[in-house]
Amino acid sequence: MLEFFWNLSSFVVALGILITVHEYGHFWVARKNKVKVERFSIGFGKPIWRKVDKQGTEFVVALIPLGGYVKMLDERVDDVASEDADKTFNSKTVYQRIAIIAAGPGANFIFAIFAFYLMFLLGVPSVKPIVGDVVPQSIAASAGIQANSEIVSVAGHRTRDWQDVNLALVAQMGEAGITLATRQSDSVSEQNYQLDTTNWHFSPDNSSAIESLGLTPFRPDVYNEVAVVAKGSPAEKAGIKVGDVPLTVNEQQVGEQWQNFTQLVKQYPGQAIAVDVQRSGDVVSLTVTPDSVERNGKQVGYLGVAAKTAPYPQSYRIELSYGVVDAFGQSIERTWQLVSLSFNMIGKLITGDVSVKNLSGPIAIAQGAGAHAGYGFVYFLGFLALISINLGIINILPVPVLDGGHLVYYLIELFTGRPVPEKIQEIGFKFGTLALLGLMGIALFNDLSRL
Repeated sequence: MLEFFWNLSSFVVALGILITVHEYGHFWVARKNKVKVERFSIGFGKPIWRKVDKQGTEFVVALIPLGGYVKMLDERVDDVASEDADKTFNSKTVYQRIAIIAAGPGANFIFAIFAFYLMFLLGVPSVKPIVGDVVPQSIAASAGIQANSEIVSVAGHRTRDWQDVNLALVAQMGEAGITLATRQSDSVSEQNYQLDTTNWHFSPDNSSAIESLGLTPFRPDVYNEVAVVAKGSPAEKAGIKVGDVPLTVNEQQVGEQWQNFTQLVKQYPGQAIAVDVQRSGDVVSLTVTPDSVERNGKQVGYLGVAAKTAPYPQSYRIELSYGVVDAFGQSIERTWQLVSLSFNMIGKLITGDVSVKNLSGPIAIAQGAGAHAGYGFVYFLGFLALISINLGIINILPVPVLDGGHLVYYLIELFTGRPVPEKIQEIGFKFGTLALLGLMGIALFNDLSRL
């Protein structure tokens, strides 16, 4: 329950920030073009806070934090006094209207650059993309990639950490081959490999792009000792404590490998099991009922514990930190990379190279918000930047009811010299609403199926 409220509050904070940024873009450019803004609302429904400024704009925070809007004076929907006729949205030139509408998504992209800039200024702790193991007969193994090598580039994109690797690999979904370069720790020369991905099956629900190719990131040694017991978990309720060493599960020996313990527990979802642990030199017998959770389409047992691990080698640690000038360049580069990747994925959704099952909705976003907020401020900044980019891209799609749909109408007006007829616009808005609701339904269904 605590996790639910943490995720929900993080989601509301993130969404509130990004909606405010988006709507402020519209608001600022509208004011600059002398359009009267009647209301600036964050959220929908009943107002829980409001304030009116000197220019008559009502600023509102509403009860339902799932969107926002800027209401501008418009003769097509309002009765406008003659003295305000030149302050209406519809009285402005096509170029001015395009600027006002485009300013919302534009503000999201600018905010992403700003968030990444702060992130790179503060520094992001990370690790080098060192391959720990290669799964036999996998795509990576067939290409000849060696364990203990560092991945330095994917498809020509330099990679500093595993996030860079993952983003670069995702961008290559649907391609018949991927060029990957590595180097050994004791060498400066690079070795290129060609991965045959014609039969690459990548499902984000089951594994990362990295693991789906047969690459296992280096991880420090794991000891057969409990290091973390989650609050409210089956393990805590049963009396398992930090420092316990698992010995048996239903009289089956665990041995020295923590993985043996987790594999045994997975066999008993929702079933009471007998667990013996060593605690301060004594053997303690406990009865615990693992939760039943879905993993890769199967129900498995879950205790809520984590193992003790060795420290990460210092030589593998890095910090993505830059100076005042370099951080700006890095933030623009990261933003452009994610914008390109997003459009790439949209194209592959249309062609069928990427399944609609990969779409995520508000539940996944809320979970991501909570997780990144829990990791720390710099990680939350990165999450905000990513969602801001996606919000900007979604809004510029040429779908009526979205900013992009309005821009299409204004571009047609720009080239034809007359506005698109109201009836055609209304038909487009109805179609756009249905399409948007359909996509939202698919994304929400995907979210629920992953729970």
